[in-house]
Amino acid sequence: MSIGLIALLDDIAGLAKLAAASLDDVAGQAAKAGTKAAGVVIDDAAVTPRYVVGFAADRELPIVGRIAIGSLRNKLLFLLPSALALSALAPWAITPLLMLGGAYLCYEGTEKVYEALFPHQAHAHEDQLKASAGSDRAEEDRRVASAIKTDFILSAEIMAITLAALPEGSFWMKAAVLAIVALGITVAVYGAVVLIVKADDAGVALASNTSTSVFGSTGRGLGRAVVKGMPVLLKLLGIVGTAAMIWVGGGILVHGLESYGLSAPAHVIHDAAASIAATLAVAQGFVEWLVTAAASGVLGLIVGGALIPLTSYVLVPVWQSLPRLRTRSA
Repeated sequence: MSIGLIALLDDIAGLAKLAAASLDDVAGQAAKAGTKAAGVVIDDAAVTPRYVVGFAADRELPIVGRIAIGSLRNKLLFLLPSALALSALAPWAITPLLMLGGAYLCYEGTEKVYEALFPHQAHAHEDQLKASAGSDRAEEDRRVASAIKTDFILSAEIMAITLAALPEGSFWMKAAVLAIVALGITVAVYGAVVLIVKADDAGVALASNTSTSVFGSTGRGLGRAVVKGMPVLLKLLGIVGTAAMIWVGGGILVHGLESYGLSAPAHVIHDAAASIAATLAVAQGFVEWLVTAAASGVLGLIVGGALIPLTSYVLVPVWQSLPRLRTRSA
């Protein structure tokens, strides 16, 4: 009896060690894969704050919360099972789907550039899009929906990069790693967004303290600097976020074309970036990345610029005609 109990306890200890090793393996793979997706994570964090600009301070956290919940839902309920299913059943479909998402990012970012350069025409274009979506929708709901759609594309890229970075393993191992990366990245991105959008409130609190100590005086100066600097920072983040959508979208398209044998754009961009970086003595890696991002952004602007009239004069009219067609058929 005692020998059987000892054997049972030994088996339990062995299973516990195996489970601990598996957890360590999952955590290690999640950390490595998450690091490879860091570039898109930074883009995601830069894009999101612009959706909060212009709202009352008491609506900022609820808006970020709604977008974060939508982002987590995107990753866990849609992208994670879709990524696993596609990798197992139709791996050929992953690249074209990512390229469609990249084209959407190019369109979304280029539309913002178009709005800044030609505000009157851009407002007319936006009115067309709002008419197709319903004119009674609240601005907050519209922005949250737009942010979640943009996040869906960026999240798809993150999940694809994560999946590609994983070694061959069991279905459940891949699922666990993808879930950990999805949760960790969502917390990191929207935690950073909260800090960014609420920094001005913290600055006001610091500037309002009445302490006569050195720390109080320093805090007031820091608070005033934060309050004055946050509008500039938010505007800068808006520009970076728009640029990020364009260069990430362009980069997705470049890699997608390369996977289909059209490697000329990727080779031209890589050779140009490497040549320019080689002429410098310092910061070669950063310069190579910057040139690659700029070249991908040029392609993104071209694609996005082509999609704006296509959306206005083809896709939106077709979408608006669908209810009328359904009414006639009924």
